[in-house]
Amino acid sequence: MADLGISTATPRRQKTIGRQSPIGCAACSNRRPGWFCSLGSAVLADLELVTSTISLPPQAALFSQGEDARCLYLICGGYLKLTAGRAQDRQMIVRVAGPGSVLGLYAALSHGVYEVSAESLTAAQLRPVERERFLTFLRNHREAQMRAVQCLCQEYRFALQDACRIALAETVAGRLGRLLLELAHQIGEHVNGGYRFPLLLTHEEMASMACTTRETVTRTLGQFRKEGSITIEDSVITLHQPDRLQNLI
Repeated sequence: MADLGISTATPRRQKTIGRQSPIGCAACSNRRPGWFCSLGSAVLADLELVTSTISLPPQAALFSQGEDARCLYLICGGYLKLTAGRAQDRQMIVRVAGPGSVLGLYAALSHGVYEVSAESLTAAQLRPVERERFLTFLRNHREAQMRAVQCLCQEYRFALQDACRIALAETVAGRLGRLLLELAHQIGEHVNGGYRFPLLLTHEEMASMACTTRETVTRTLGQFRKEGSITIEDSVITLHQPDRLQNLI
């Protein structure tokens, strides 16, 4: 029976957070269009006033599914994975989030709980914003209100992509190709007509997201490399022929 996108949970990792002096958002090289870090300079300066900067080492827990969402987090650098499911049982990897992304937005706006757990894949820098301070910030800035709507729409699109990858792609190659394209759009950069992004997930984790086995992922990636669709070097993957991967779906 196919693995329905869930993997055995790893033991709970200890949260280790270090506080740093805030780095100016306007000068940050990781700013991404469509996220809060690309707000206009005046609004961005007011956002900085309600945040600080924290750092996480690799494989550190940030928050857990079901916890009260007292803060949301803006990712300044590094990558985190978001998972759903009980830590004592089995978990599903929802997506990988990188610079520019905001974590916990819906939960904070709805005064609810985190729907997923967040754990760093690499060393990461984040800006936490307390829920009440963020709501005050939104009330004071129409541009930020519109950006919050855009970010929620992004989250909806990511969730839809996840569902379509599992339900609509009929072959393993199609599901894995779709996963690579999703990662490229979420955390990658354009290079010579293709995309490049860090390969942060293990083959087992990719198998979980593509509803297959680790061995099949390894074999299928090898086939993609043989065909010239991708290259993998120093834990960085480059998609040379995204159209060919798209045609597999």
